[in-house]
Amino acid sequence: MREEGRDDVQAPLFRDPIHDGAADPVVVWNRQAREWWMVYTNRRATAEGLDVAWVHGTDLGVASSADGGRTWVYRGVLTGLDIEWGRNTFWAPEIFWHDGVYHMYVSYIRGVPAHWAGHERHILHYTSPDLLAWTYQSRLPLSSDRVIDACVFALPGGGFRMWYKDEANSSHTYAADSADLHTWQVVGPVITGRGHEGPNVFAFRGSYWMIVDEWRGQGVFRSDDLERWERNSVILDKPGTRTDDTTIGLHADVVVQGERAFVFYFTHPGRAGSIDGIHEESYDTRRSSVQVAELDVVDGVLVCDRDRPLDLDLEPED
Repeated sequence: MREEGRDDVQAPLFRDPIHDGAADPVVVWNRQAREWWMVYTNRRATAEGLDVAWVHGTDLGVASSADGGRTWVYRGVLTGLDIEWGRNTFWAPEIFWHDGVYHMYVSYIRGVPAHWAGHERHILHYTSPDLLAWTYQSRLPLSSDRVIDACVFALPGGGFRMWYKDEANSSHTYAADSADLHTWQVVGPVITGRGHEGPNVFAFRGSYWMIVDEWRGQGVFRSDDLERWERNSVILDKPGTRTDDTTIGLHADVVVQGERAFVFYFTHPGRAGSIDGIHEESYDTRRSSVQVAELDVVDGVLVCDRDRPLDLDLEPED
C-alpha cells in the first residue's frame, strides 16, 4: 500500500547513466535479492559510428529498485551471455519465472552491424537460478532467421506460448508453443496487418491483452482464450506532458498486480513526436528514457492516461 506523504513517481522513471539509451525494458521480481529488476537493451546513444551501429553491440543493462519500483539505480550489465567470439548484439530480453528457474529469451545478432538489413536475427534461450549466472540453452528454431522480441505466457490448459516478431514475414507477430520452455513448435501468424514489433501479453480484469509497438503508439488486442484476438484500442500514441514523455511510447512491458496494471515503456524525447522513423542522427535524437504509467479498462477498452499522477508501489511476487 502507498505510504502516507509519499510523492508521485518521477518522470522519467529511469535513464541509463553510461550510454543513455535504455530501451525495451522488462521488469521482473528478483526473488533472491528481494528487489525489482529492470533488464533492458543498453543502446549506445553516446557512441560515434556509422549509420545505426549505435543500436548494435548492445549489452543487457540492469537497474534495481528496493522501493517497489518508485526509484531505480543502475547496477551494470548481465555477463556470461556470449556464445561466440567478439562483440555481439543483445536486444529485447524476455524473462519468465517458472518452477524455480528464470528463463530468458533474448534477441541476438552476430557482431555490430552498421545497417538495419542484411544480417540474421535469432532468439536465444538462457536459464538462471538468480538472474546473474546464466546458462545458454539453445537458439530457437522458429519461423525464419529474422526473429526478435519474444514474449512468453502460460497457457490456461497447460504449456506455454511465445509470441515474437518475424521480420521476414511482414514484421507480423508469430507464435510458438512449448510444453517445457525448451522445445518450441511454431504455430504461425497471430497478428497481421500493418507491421509492428514487441508483442507483450498479460491477463488483466478478466481478459487477455496483447500490446504491440506499431511505431505510432501501442496497438491493443483483446482475447478470451489466447487464440482469437480482436483489435481493441491504441495507447501511448498521444504525447504526454511529463519530462521526457512528449513523444510516442515504444516497446513496452506490463506488470499486473491484482486490479492494477502498470506499463513500462521508453521514449525518444528528442524526436519531437515523429512516428516515421526518419530522424537527423544526433545524441539528442538517439537518447531514450524509461517511463511508467497505469492501465485501466473502461467499457471494455484498455486505456492509459500517461499524465495521471502515479502512486507506484509494486508488491513482492513470491
